[in-house]
Amino acid sequence: MCRSVDLHRAVLARNDDNATALRRYLDRHGTTAVNLMSSPGSGKTELLEVLLTRAREQGARVAAVTADLATENDARRLARSRAPVQQILTDGLCHLEAGMLQARLEPWLPEGTRLLFVENVGNLVCPASYDLGETLRIVLVSVTEGEDKPLKYPAAFGLAQAVVVTKTDLAEAVGFDRSGFRAGLRQVNPHVPVFETSARTGAGVDDLLAHVMACADGRAPHTPVLARQHAHHLHHHPAATSTTPVPGTPP
Repeated sequence: MCRSVDLHRAVLARNDDNATALRRYLDRHGTTAVNLMSSPGSGKTELLEVLLTRAREQGARVAAVTADLATENDARRLARSRAPVQQILTDGLCHLEAGMLQARLEPWLPEGTRLLFVENVGNLVCPASYDLGETLRIVLVSVTEGEDKPLKYPAAFGLAQAVVVTKTDLAEAVGFDRSGFRAGLRQVNPHVPVFETSARTGAGVDDLLAHVMACADGRAPHTPVLARQHAHHLHHHPAATSTTPVPGTPP
């Protein structure tokens, strides 16, 4: 007798189990994990370097894990903040999984770490489906990427507990439509907190760090509507299952 197995659901179920174990591990160590997701080139590493530096200046014990497909460049950049940093090489895998993170943390997490930033792989599709045991999930988008990113990637933005707009010092030069962006974001994630930042000028960084610290101190993060529907299990590739006709073209 043949038996059909949904491998993807099995992978997600295993990840959820690992995320639960990782969350308990972090709780025992008094560590709050912040999962940072974005597309490549959003300025995530640059902003994280500034966040780590300012957190250290304020006396917070912080650390970071950064994930990349092949190089350790991001870890070297983040180390300039003088915070403890570890690199995970995914060997081509497009996302981090809870088991990978746990395996790296257990022999390394510095004693007394209050905040742990996890810089996920640069990708707005696959990482959205994987719980990493985090307390706060933040999605970043730069002004150079256009206003319609929330509508193009509804799972990533719809599950975010905070959204960060980066490179705002370039907003005017690239004609970033702020109101259009926020209107699209409200469609997929009403009431999500939004922080506009510039790592170059420092604008907005302190407000973002204060929000993260407040969540570490017990403030309840925003609860997205999509999260209440357990949408993190809806990992799929819509283009493979549906099509939208383009006006003026034959069906």
